[in-house]
Amino acid sequence: MYPPGTRDHDGTDDDRTRHPATEVDLTAEMTAFAARLGPGTGYRPPTAADRAGVAEGVGLLLDGDLTGASRRLAALDLTLRTIVDRGSGRRYAEVADRTERAASPRGWGRVYVDLDDRPRWSVQVPHPASDQHTELLGVRVLRGSPGGVLVVAGAHRQAGEDGSADVAHQPRSVFHAVCAELVRRRMPGIQVHGFARASAPGRDVIASVSAAETPGPEAPLLADALRDQGFRVCRGWREKCPLTGRTNAQGRTAAEAGVPFLHVEFAPALRAAGAPNDRVTAAVTELTRVWAAGD
Repeated sequence: MYPPGTRDHDGTDDDRTRHPATEVDLTAEMTAFAARLGPGTGYRPPTAADRAGVAEGVGLLLDGDLTGASRRLAALDLTLRTIVDRGSGRRYAEVADRTERAASPRGWGRVYVDLDDRPRWSVQVPHPASDQHTELLGVRVLRGSPGGVLVVAGAHRQAGEDGSADVAHQPRSVFHAVCAELVRRRMPGIQVHGFARASAPGRDVIASVSAAETPGPEAPLLADALRDQGFRVCRGWREKCPLTGRTNAQGRTAAEAGVPFLHVEFAPALRAAGAPNDRVTAAVTELTRVWAAGD
């Protein structure tokens, strides 16, 4: 359990009593979420105070203080609820933006935190809808190992002005603030993207360590697992590959802190439902299980 006998910080009620769970299917949730995103849906950049407040609220959540997190996030018009995912049977805390269904959504995204185990690692989806099906791949990766955190951007990458909604390259975003909080806690992460076949002919996956100078053991572990599943992998730390995420904002923050971060691009067939997606999930789970077992 996360942590065993979890209680809110005032020590009065077990969080299962104070925060009853709603049963949902995370795949269906993410499908409906992504369906609302498009280049014309709008995006409102957060202020520095907004970003700090969301990071603080997620930090309280990571510490197991659901009541404190709910209060802090509610002040920013974000909701916190406990869900049970039908696909995995696991409990997660869901942070969502109240404006998602409004006429002018802010597009600040969602966060899911495993409540049955201590959070240890993250999977990040910066381009839902625009990198088609990456949000669904993120759900499958989250389900694969205990202790995961799923961070999903809340807008199409072209929704904002001057690239403001492209959170993979925008450090002044809620998405980045949350990912930076995870880095502060030294939680490794994998960020999933999608590429068009024409961008890398003859390749199924482009794996890289983004802004890091050298790869840690997790990079070849993942690349080998993907290769063993029959995929043609371009390894950005030793080959000339496109789309290696050198300017990725989250990758730079992780590299500066010396925290493992993998930037992984998947071809279209690997993101769609079916056998290739199953094999991708199995390969990535080999990595996340190692992270989940870490100290």
